[in-house]
Amino acid sequence: MSVVKMEKINFGVIGLGFIGKVHLRNCLNLKSVKLMAVADVSKKALRLAKEFGIKRLFTDYHELLKQPEIDAVLISLPTFLHAPCAISAAEEGKHIFLEKPLARNPDEGKKIVSAAKRYGTKLMIGYPLRFASEFKNLKKEMENGKLGEIQIAHAVNIAAGPFFHRTESTAPRPVPQWWFNKDLSGGGALLDLGSHMINLTRWYFGEIKNIKAYLGHRFNFDFEDHAICVAKFDSGTTAIIDVGWFSQEAVVGIELFGTVAHSTARRSSTSKVITAIKLILGRTPKFFIPYLKEVSHFIDSIREDTQPSSSGDDALKDLEAIKQAYNAQASL
Repeated sequence: MSVVKMEKINFGVIGLGFIGKVHLRNCLNLKSVKLMAVADVSKKALRLAKEFGIKRLFTDYHELLKQPEIDAVLISLPTFLHAPCAISAAEEGKHIFLEKPLARNPDEGKKIVSAAKRYGTKLMIGYPLRFASEFKNLKKEMENGKLGEIQIAHAVNIAAGPFFHRTESTAPRPVPQWWFNKDLSGGGALLDLGSHMINLTRWYFGEIKNIKAYLGHRFNFDFEDHAICVAKFDSGTTAIIDVGWFSQEAVVGIELFGTVAHSTARRSSTSKVITAIKLILGRTPKFFIPYLKEVSHFIDSIREDTQPSSSGDDALKDLEAIKQAYNAQASL
């Protein structure tokens, strides 16, 4: 494909859940983006978009995809809708930014990647940790040789999962039913949070040779709500990856132990008050800056006709590693 020469990329956002709303606000703050349309089944969500000045509002994403002026779409839907929506977007010739995970399983993922290649559209999967300064700086530190050869890594992503909006200060809200249906979600915490950390460790250390997982069931679901993985990389590094949905206090970080020294990167959250003030002022809170940067990177890949990071092929390897972990469960 030739370089796309246009001042702005005409954008559509499909799915206005929590992360979808973050992307909506960020798109409005990007000078390279003209946000033309949004789609969501929630009329409340569409009213919010209308308040931000979006005029084309759809309850059926297929209608949004049929808009000829739209160049690219950002898809932030439940996991079971990733494949049908992304494939439809590719068929309509739209470039695709798709929230992680790529799909519920590698077979679905392959269909998405194949469709994007068949119709010549860009496909990027949303992995914001690659665009967080903490993790980028640690990767540079590692690549500069300051730590020596990395023998062991410990990656952690502990949060509240689908229960993140249940806090002491507000009444609990219902959790969308698809979260509790394994056929719709594709898995539990390992797929949801593990995809972040497997992608991050692969970005650091290269390809995974083998991986095993211990799956925990604190809440007695038919899928895991926490998991501990041990991954061995072709580079020789061994990574312990801990993920879980059991804590209202989120912890996202990685520690590298090398033959010379060790170093740590951890995402720090800002206060809710500061976050709220910035949102009111139309600015991007610090915690959501990586989300802004990843979409900006996606736009640049369209304009410059380059391969985005992380690509569909790369995200497919994450799904394959997760499948291998599910199939090689360990006992503790």
